[in-house]
Amino acid sequence: MAITNAASRLGTTAYINASPTELRPNFSAEDAQIVISAVYRHVLGNDYVMAAERLVALESLLTNGQITVRDFVRGVAKSELYKTKFLYPNFHTRVIELNFKHLLGRAPYSEAEVIEHLDRYQNEGFDADIDSYIDSDEYEASFGDAVVPYYRGFETKAGDQTTGFTRMFRLYRGYANSDRAQIEGNNSRLAAELAQNSASAIVGASGGNEGWAYRPSLKGTMASRAFGRSSTGSTDRLYRVEVAAVAAPGYPKVRRSNREYIVSYEQLSSTLQRINKMGGKVASVTIAQ
Repeated sequence: MAITNAASRLGTTAYINASPTELRPNFSAEDAQIVISAVYRHVLGNDYVMAAERLVALESLLTNGQITVRDFVRGVAKSELYKTKFLYPNFHTRVIELNFKHLLGRAPYSEAEVIEHLDRYQNEGFDADIDSYIDSDEYEASFGDAVVPYYRGFETKAGDQTTGFTRMFRLYRGYANSDRAQIEGNNSRLAAELAQNSASAIVGASGGNEGWAYRPSLKGTMASRAFGRSSTGSTDRLYRVEVAAVAAPGYPKVRRSNREYIVSYEQLSSTLQRINKMGGKVASVTIAQ
């Protein structure tokens, strides 16, 4: 059954009739390879995996029946390969969004979910946070030990939050798209909607609708509002970020200064990340407007 009458325009056609990939008992080596490819494709956000990057030892354990599909997913998510692609380059709110997508097949339902995982990451570490997804009752009920995670966020069943459906489109940008090759770069996709507890506008995935949907400039060099508030969900509120001990560019990096930035909510996370890379210390974040 089609998930929507206009599914082809939303770019979700590839998942309408697709069956979950499962490793059944008495599987063959060919069956194991199908599962391995499906795990790489989903858990690594459809990113290309070179032969030298493949987790050969982990693959061998699955092929020989020494670990389950769930164990293989856990190993991929905790691997240096996953961390290099998604943990190290991104601000952590973006990492959490991707973990939800890659491991539970959905978008975060609330800001509280994001905060819970952020606290666990800070207090217990990245591996413990990955375990919390894979050892959850939700993962068990949805995938168990033998099914490869898939995009559940496009399904709406009794008891599900409908905002999860709309937010999924902010994370999923098309079957041929990679989580590392999206127009919005490393920025969080859902921070504003989660903070405001609002639904995201559904914008068809790349190639799934006519023309390109508007996206704000990655560097914030274009106006985010025209004739009032933009349709992209931008807010009117501005924040003042006071920073101490920012290193001046150039060599030697001796002189340090205090600075003040006035940024929108949408630019807040990327600004804090940039300040951190410059060695600065945030003294305060207050509402400027």
